[in-house]
Amino acid sequence: MYQATVNGKKFQIEWDGKSTSGVLNDASFEVDIQKISEGKSHWLMNNRSYNVEVVSMDAESKTVVIKVNGTPYTVELKDRYDDLMKSLGMEGGSKNKVSVLKAPMPSMVLDILVKEGDAVEKDTPLLILEAMKMENVIKSPTSGSIKKIVAVKGTAVEKNAVLMEFA
Repeated sequence: MYQATVNGKKFQIEWDGKSTSGVLNDASFEVDIQKISEGKSHWLMNNRSYNVEVVSMDAESKTVVIKVNGTPYTVELKDRYDDLMKSLGMEGGSKNKVSVLKAPMPSMVLDILVKEGDAVEKDTPLLILEAMKMENVIKSPTSGSIKKIVAVKGTAVEKNAVLMEFA
């Protein structure tokens, strides 16, 4: 399930981008896509014809500018992982400096894998939380160093509790 914002208007989409059917705002659709050239394709969707051209794409912000029958549209895509990253305080990728790491849900701190002052790269495992009998490895949202570790091994944390601070 994706949430797409197209020129400011929100849509719910269930489609893998490859199959010939999906769901848009709870309505089923059928689509046939023929590639014309790199970045250009022809879509036949619900018996309507569309010429689609990708003008620009920013993978980091998950934003694409397309032209449909000559009309430009800015499309921003979000999925459940983007919502999780936002709840962890890690929204915005590398464009925004991340200063704190927060608990995504009420959890038990099983292990802390780094020490204060450690230099970490993006996606370095930082700690392990247990929630609903599942272990979750929480990784660094950015490269940098650990300024302060607030979490304590073996203790419970509430949702949005600060786990550690980055320098």
